[in-house]
Amino acid sequence: MRLSGKKIVLGVTGCIAAYKACYLLRSLIREGAEVRTVMTRSACKFVTALTFESLSGQPVSVEMFPDNRFTSVHHIHLAEWADLILVAPATANILGKTASGVSDDLLTTIICAAQSPVMFAPAMNSFMWTNPVTQGNVSKLKALGYRFVEPVAGDLASWAKGPGRFPEPESIVEAVVRLLSVARDFDGQRVLVTAGPTYEFIDPVRFIGNPSTGAMGYAIAEAAKSRGAKVSLVSGPTMLNAPPVDDFCSVVSTEQMFEAVKERVKDCNILVMAAAPADYTSATSFSKTKIKKSDESLALNLSPTVDILKKLSRSKGKRVFVGFALETDNEITNARKKLLEKNLDMIIVNNPTEEGAGFGPTTNKVTILSSKSRPERLPLMAKRELADKILDRVSKILGRTR
Repeated sequence: MRLSGKKIVLGVTGCIAAYKACYLLRSLIREGAEVRTVMTRSACKFVTALTFESLSGQPVSVEMFPDNRFTSVHHIHLAEWADLILVAPATANILGKTASGVSDDLLTTIICAAQSPVMFAPAMNSFMWTNPVTQGNVSKLKALGYRFVEPVAGDLASWAKGPGRFPEPESIVEAVVRLLSVARDFDGQRVLVTAGPTYEFIDPVRFIGNPSTGAMGYAIAEAAKSRGAKVSLVSGPTMLNAPPVDDFCSVVSTEQMFEAVKERVKDCNILVMAAAPADYTSATSFSKTKIKKSDESLALNLSPTVDILKKLSRSKGKRVFVGFALETDNEITNARKKLLEKNLDMIIVNNPTEEGAGFGPTTNKVTILSSKSRPERLPLMAKRELADKILDRVSKILGRTR
C-alpha cells in the first residue's frame, strides 16, 4: 500500500462534488492512509457527516466549538498530526479565504496552522473557476507553495460544459502518492538556486530586461527544500513570494546577482542557474533624470554583462553546475555549446515559441542535456513537476561524483 503510515486530513467543502469525496476517502484508506475528515457546514448540506464516519470508522469534525465534546486546541492538534491536508472538493470560497488568511471555521483554521503540505482539488462552475479573482487567488496560493490538482473540463452540475469539474478521485490519489513519496535524497546537500530576470536601468524609469517570472527557479528551490537540501535562493525582481528556503536574497542587476552568487557558491555543492539575467547593460553612464521622449531616434551603446556561470566555472571544483538555455533555433546545438563553454554538468533548454513553454505559463517543455548522456526530451508539464525531474537527474550526477 503506497500510503501506508501516512496521516491525511481530508477537508470537504460545500459543493455538489462532495459526494465524490466519499470515493476519494475509501481510495485513500485502501492505499493505507489514516484519514480524518473535516467538513464545513455547507458540505454537510450535500453529504452527511455520518456518511464519512461510516466509511472511515473515525469521527468527523465540523464545528470549531462543538457542544458535545471537549476540543480545546483541536485545530492545532489536527494540523500537527497530518502529513497532508487535502481539501477536496475545494470551492472558490475556501480558496479565497486561504489566500486572504481568513480563519473563520475549523477547516480554514487547520489550514492556517498547517505544518504539512496543503493540497486543493477545486470544483466549481466554469464562470467561477475562470473568474479573474479566483485565478488570482490560485496564483497567489501556488506562489505560496500550496499544491493543486487542477479541475478538468467536462459536464458540470449546471448542465454546462467547461473547466471546473472535480478531478477523478484516482487522479487525486495519484497526486497524493507522488507528493508524499518525495525522496529525501538531498539530505545534507547545499543547493544554490537563481531565479527571475535582472534589470539594467538606463534612467530612473527604463531598463533592459526580459519577462521572466522566476517561477521555474522558485519551483526548483521549493523542490530541493522538500527533498532535504539546505537551500539558498538568489532572485531578481519577481511578483512571487519567497518560498520557505534557508536563505533568500533579492537583487536587481546582473552584477548584483553575480556578487550574491559568488558570495554563496563557496558554501554550496550544487548550483542551479535558473535565472534569466539581462545579457546587456548600458555602456554609457546611467542618466540620473528621465530621458525625454522626442521625435528623434535614440541610440543606446550597450556592453555585455558578466556571464555568471562562465565566470564561476573557473573555480567550480567538484561542485555540480546546472544551467538553463532559452533558444529559438538550433536549440540542441546552441545548448551543447553552452554546456561545454561553461563547464556545466547539465543544461536545460527550452524554446519560448512552443506552446506552453517560455516565460509566462505555469508549464514548461524542455530538453535536458548532459555530458554523460544523450539529449532527453520531456513532455509539457507543470514547472513544479519539472523541478523534481531536474533534481532527479542532479541526484544521479551526485551519485557518480561521490
